[in-house]
Amino acid sequence: MRILPRLARFIALAPAFLALSACKLEVLKPSGDIAERQKDLLLASTGLMLLIIIPVMAMVVWFTWRYRASNKAATYKPDWDHSTKFELVIWAAPLLIIICLGALTWVGTHLLDPYRPLDRLSATESVPDEDPFRVEVVALDWKWLFIYPEQGVASVNELAVPVNREIEFSLTSSSVMNAFYIPAMAGMIYAMPGMETKLHGVFNNGGEYQGLASHYSGHGFSGMRFKAHALEPAAFDEWVDEARANGGMLDRPKYLELEAPSENVKPMTFAEVDPELFDRAVNMCVEQNKMCMAEMMALDDQGGTGLAGTINMAQLTYDKNIRRGLARPVFGQEPFMVTSFCTPADSVKMFADLRQSQPVVRVDQTPMRGIALPRPENRLGIGMPRLIQDARHPTAVEPQL
Repeated sequence: MRILPRLARFIALAPAFLALSACKLEVLKPSGDIAERQKDLLLASTGLMLLIIIPVMAMVVWFTWRYRASNKAATYKPDWDHSTKFELVIWAAPLLIIICLGALTWVGTHLLDPYRPLDRLSATESVPDEDPFRVEVVALDWKWLFIYPEQGVASVNELAVPVNREIEFSLTSSSVMNAFYIPAMAGMIYAMPGMETKLHGVFNNGGEYQGLASHYSGHGFSGMRFKAHALEPAAFDEWVDEARANGGMLDRPKYLELEAPSENVKPMTFAEVDPELFDRAVNMCVEQNKMCMAEMMALDDQGGTGLAGTINMAQLTYDKNIRRGLARPVFGQEPFMVTSFCTPADSVKMFADLRQSQPVVRVDQTPMRGIALPRPENRLGIGMPRLIQDARHPTAVEPQL
């Protein structure tokens, strides 16, 4: 009769074992060199910690058995309180492990920095002399937008990249902070509104891999997943041709439609993309009649806009809800806003400069240096001070405000 309760407990636990059997060990079975080295770092750190954890757990069991009340042969020393040899062992061993973990983490953190261009494609293959494959990523509510600036196409909740080629992701967010993660390719990187982050990675093996938002970002977070396709060059060209054949234009009005919260969005593609769209998403000026953050910061750096800027305060409020509505009238019954202090020629030049690709500089990773990598600059902020003049300065070319 005792067998029946045991069988009932086994049957109750069976669904849990079935659920665990469906899990994929993507972190421990990577498809990219960066993810492979991160796996090695994870295993090495775990092994170092087990050097102290396993002996401690074993001694807990042994001490419990050795000094149990029924064991009269065990030594009884109620007044014992110190042993130099014992203190040396219990403090020296963890200290050495912490030192090793610190050194391993410090070196690994710098070598695997997501902003650092790759130094190799794999353990046996170096990076060829070519620019990385660029993908611009925008975290929307609750979906992922991928823009291919070189191909001029875009996709939602579907990523396709060439296999065995360095990929440079530029990431931002439309509203709240999110986390971009493809476990089989590289580590996680944040996507934040008003900022641009970078991630370098590579797929060494073709196939279909899982991508996801790894941090909670709202009601539809659970459906914020996508498939990452690592394709051979010919297959990737076919994917681009198919995206162009499907048609569709991703311009600023269409982007604002996509930006509206929606859940479990099916993959879609666009044949054309506004070349300024990602930069405007970073600078939070996709909407018409809205000043870009880069221009506003450049004006602030030169002393501000004075009285001319006060009538634009409502439009410069970057709250998610307020910026969707119309500004309240300031003078008279109709809204009156200063949308930009740049001339049309300056605005064209500002966005044109962003498309000038710079050669990738490979960082010499040996020996390691105890300094941080250069801070990435805002793409729209480059060269802004020389484009925008302070109109209040006596030597200014533009009329006085």
